Amino acid sequence: MILNHPIFARWPAQHPDRLQLFSLPTPNGVKIGIMLEETGLAYEPHRIDIMANENRDPAFIALNPNGKIPAIYDPNGPSGRPLALFESGAILIYLADKTEQLLSPDPSIRYETIQWLMWQMGGVGPMFGQVGFFNKFAGKVYEDKRPLERYVTESVRLLGVLDERLAGRDWVMGADYSIADISLIGWVRNLIGFYEARELVDFDRFLHVRTWLDRGLARPAVQRGLLVTAGS
Repeated sequence: MILNHPIFARWPAQHPDRLQLFSLPTPNGVKIGIMLEETGLAYEPHRIDIMANENRDPAFIALNPNGKIPAIYDPNGPSGRPLALFESGAILIYLADKTEQLLSPDPSIRYETIQWLMWQMGGVGPMFGQVGFFNKFAGKVYEDKRPLERYVTESVRLLGVLDERLAGRDWVMGADYSIADISLIGWVRNLIGFYEARELVDFDRFLHVRTWLDRGLARPAVQRGLLVTAGS
């Protein structure tokens, strides 16, 4: 099989029959690594070094015009036709449908799961990311601390929403682990780890989130998925 897409001139596929993942182990990137490991779908990972601006390479832009990771190229897409796809939430839904895993076929449960996925995409990701920027990275030196305070306050609120949701539940959707959990694990992990904001958001008081995160991080597929594209 020959993959006819500009991305493969820059990042050749050694296994062109497999789904191709272009990513980096950021909170959004690890979602897809975890999903692929959970489902057992055959794939080939390609590391996109955003610090070296590889995500701005014309070959990558041809795959994802938004210039962000993750992105995939599935040579065996719908109806047997290749499919290029970006946006981590869309990829999670696609992979769930493709494998018939981690997203209930029951319409009510399906849309409620997608609701929580959209909540992560629209709230948790942007807010936790801003906390990271203002607490650890370039924003840390800003004299005006109001932006940090704003994003910390909203992140605490979001953690409270998640904590309440998880009361009496093992996973976001109850007994069944799903793409809603996969979408959140990397972000909560980063907030208290890489972003160094555990005390800032008083994380330890969110008991249900804490036990949920520990439960998620104990999954072997999650442990493997966190390392996908981590190497050079």
